[in-house]
Amino acid sequence: MASPEVLQISVGLPRDEEWAGKLKRTAIDKHPARGPVEVRRLGGIVGDQVADTVHHGGPDKALYAFAREDLDRWERELGGPIRNGQFGENLTTVGIDVNEALVGERWRIGEVVLEVATVRIPCSVFKNWLGLDGFDNTAWLRRFTADYRPGPYLRVLEEGRMQAGDEIVVEHRPDHKVTVSHMFRALTTERHLQPDLLAIDGLAEAVRQRVATH
Repeated sequence: MASPEVLQISVGLPRDEEWAGKLKRTAIDKHPARGPVEVRRLGGIVGDQVADTVHHGGPDKALYAFAREDLDRWERELGGPIRNGQFGENLTTVGIDVNEALVGERWRIGEVVLEVATVRIPCSVFKNWLGLDGFDNTAWLRRFTADYRPGPYLRVLEEGRMQAGDEIVVEHRPDHKVTVSHMFRALTTERHLQPDLLAIDGLAEAVRQRVATH
């Protein structure tokens, strides 16, 4: 079996769009980065930015990963081709189940060490974006949520350079059992699972606050 790797690194810059929710601004349209990229703790990939700094970005959401295998499943579900980066992900992976990764798991990619920090919660901008690309986005937020495979947001522990084709080496797995999928369920449809999240060392502060209010 081939080693897990980064199939594509994608970046994008904010632009004004009428369809982009209340903010009317989005950076979901991402395209392949050329050659190696620099990765920083606070800004993520140099050359990539977020539009909605309230709900995106920051150290716990420096990069977003989504598996090519999951894009392939959505191709069959939605009935059309989905390019790498089309779900707004920075890292399109292959050969690793990113949704079964443990929160707090650490990956080395090139010179960079990343840590699984939190999960994507789908929004209306995501729904509208798929509609613009010609997909049937009817009840998209519910459908995406029901799949329980949102992909992880990653924090940067060690800065450096990475590029498409780099191997994903799992360097550390914590001793709890909270996966990306488990965290997503706890934050969306199965809130009785939220106490499980408190077992995570370095739990993202936004998640901790959300658990505290429920």
